Amino acid sequence: MPSRNRNNRKKYGFYFDYSLLFVLVFVVGFGLTMIYSTSSYTAQIEEGDPEFYFRRQLIFTIIGFVIMVFETKFFDYHYLKKLALVIYIAGLFSMLLLKTPLGITRNGATRWIRLPGLGQFQPAEVVKIGTIALTALLVVRAGQNIKNFKTVIVICVITGVIPAIAVYALSSNLSSALIVMLISVVMTFVAYPSYKIYVVLVGVFGAAFAVFLSWIKKMAATGNLTGKFRLNRILVWLNPEKYIDDKGYQTVQALYAIGSGGLFGKGLGKSLQKLGYIPESQNDMIFSVICEELGLFGAFCLIALFVVMLWRINHIAQNAPDLFGSMLATGVFAHIAIQVILNIAVVTNTIPNTGVSLPFISYGGSSAVLLLAELGIVFNISSQIKLER
Repeated sequence: MPSRNRNNRKKYGFYFDYSLLFVLVFVVGFGLTMIYSTSSYTAQIEEGDPEFYFRRQLIFTIIGFVIMVFETKFFDYHYLKKLALVIYIAGLFSMLLLKTPLGITRNGATRWIRLPGLGQFQPAEVVKIGTIALTALLVVRAGQNIKNFKTVIVICVITGVIPAIAVYALSSNLSSALIVMLISVVMTFVAYPSYKIYVVLVGVFGAAFAVFLSWIKKMAATGNLTGKFRLNRILVWLNPEKYIDDKGYQTVQALYAIGSGGLFGKGLGKSLQKLGYIPESQNDMIFSVICEELGLFGAFCLIALFVVMLWRINHIAQNAPDLFGSMLATGVFAHIAIQVILNIAVVTNTIPNTGVSLPFISYGGSSAVLLLAELGIVFNISSQIKLER
């Protein structure tokens, strides 16, 4: 009898998403290739070494992969329940350090912190992880109260509005503030059982934006926007050619790169716009160089890879062992999806120009490390999904 019970006992295995790992490695490798292609000319002129940016990005990528492997094998994502508030507060505190001598100012913006002996990083990236972790925790603790939209609003204020205001007030980084806010909104949208109120809110926002555009055009016609940097970006977005000698220069050059690439591009490494025409082409505008060198075909292939990556993360979120794991994976999904959409929209002038990096592709050490750390959490969640054999 005991023998028969042992034979009837269910056997379980554990899941690991190798498809996500393969896509991630391919995207990161492609990103390193494009960073070398886009930055070699600038690096040779500014640093005397064509591999300067590539080498730095490679180092940070290796660090990120080490962290990702550690999280996958030795870190239980449930520990984030205890660490969520700590990470959230640490992110906000690190933003305050921008106002100390540790803050680094570039191109008129103070968005980096100097760590003696360790380099520098963007504290806004820590705020994003804090938002993901704390939102997941608050959704779990809300329980059935998440069905009450007032609870959703409270969570959004705590994890979205407050850190977004802090990021913008302390660094004037509107794009990162918007991303933090949208991460919170997307996560609570997934947790809230009804979508009708969100449809209404989107409609109200669309109508308000149409009225805002009309007001901007009237103000511009009367010359009342002089010196108003944020509002003038809207005008550049509406008619970049008119401002090609000033604020519209980068956008127009990026559009030239996209248009000149055609269907299959000029070939890897053969971009002309990266030769000083697009400022810091290895950063936010790297997608335009991809279009120029690899054409629309290469750009669509990259977008397809991001779609597959997001699909696999969504698959893990849907099959996570518990609600906390599901919400964490949803937060990582939202972070990557929002930045990909915003970056491509900015480069193609679909939305006003604002500094948003392309995940795993654009140059940036702190972004690379923390994005890979987020993927480590996702892999840890996937490794705890039980599969009945």
